[in-house]
Amino acid sequence: MKAAVVTDFHAPLRIEDRPVPAPGPGQVLVRLEACGLCHTDIHAAHGDWPVKPSPPFVPGHEGVGVVEALGAGVSVRQIGDRVAIAWLGYACGRCGYCISGWETLCESQRNSGYSVDGAFAEYAVADADFVVPVPDGVSSFEAAPLTCAGVTTYKAIKVAGVSPTQTVAVFGIGGLGHLALQYARIAGGFVIGVDITEPKLALATELGADHVVNAATTDPVEEIARLGGADVAVALAASPRSFEQAFRSLRRGGRLVCVALPADGTMAIPIFDTVLKGITIVGSIVGTRNDLAEVFRLHAAGRTRVIAAGRKIDDVNSCFDEVLASTVPARLVFEF
Repeated sequence: MKAAVVTDFHAPLRIEDRPVPAPGPGQVLVRLEACGLCHTDIHAAHGDWPVKPSPPFVPGHEGVGVVEALGAGVSVRQIGDRVAIAWLGYACGRCGYCISGWETLCESQRNSGYSVDGAFAEYAVADADFVVPVPDGVSSFEAAPLTCAGVTTYKAIKVAGVSPTQTVAVFGIGGLGHLALQYARIAGGFVIGVDITEPKLALATELGADHVVNAATTDPVEEIARLGGADVAVALAASPRSFEQAFRSLRRGGRLVCVALPADGTMAIPIFDTVLKGITIVGSIVGTRNDLAEVFRLHAAGRTRVIAAGRKIDDVNSCFDEVLASTVPARLVFEF
């Protein structure tokens, strides 16, 4: 099978011909039809974060494909099922986090495309309990970005507790942001889209943003204050400065939801303002299997749109360059 492999954090990915893996006990073999490119894949390939994956490995955690073989003991999936391989590749199911609905915080978790090989390949093995069925009404191409970008921002809006008529500022209108603003609207919020490129701001307007702010030409803090301030700010741009701007855009009682993970991941937060204004700062990491099932149901019902462009896995390195140059409208999806 063809696979894109990280062999060294300082070298381009290599396209390799590897044997098709065999599913072990409790696993399924998935023939991939599509896999989205997430910025996390780039961080993984470059070894940007404190806890690093171990080369060689195959990135990819927005994989969608068809189950072709079952490992020993698998009864929850069948050959022919179309499933998604998400970031949460495994959780123990027994710890306090797992049994309280926070399996994404499990300390024993394994992550697709990071601690185990992922979906930048024609085939992948995955834990049968952690692949999520994709409804017939959702194409594999569109299901791929929903598998991470969708469920991550859906969970962020849930965690933020957005109520009807509250103002939500989305910082970063890209693969995640274009979905975040849609989920904020579904929750009844008024949405401000913030980005540094006009095409992405135009996309935000097309998708229903009530206001847009070009942070390259206008101070977003001042502009959002002029609009009355934000009840919720969702930080999706991989820039510590944008996190700080998101914080300062909040009105009293506001909530900052931190989602993106910049390589230089430190932000300065004023304690005085946080305390006196009653600001809440919360981190939100992807979503559970149930969250992803809800994301798929919303999309199948026509409530959301996925903006993505197709690519081939042979071009993975140039696709990384596209994402880093911010020339991608929203998401790139590898089609197999």
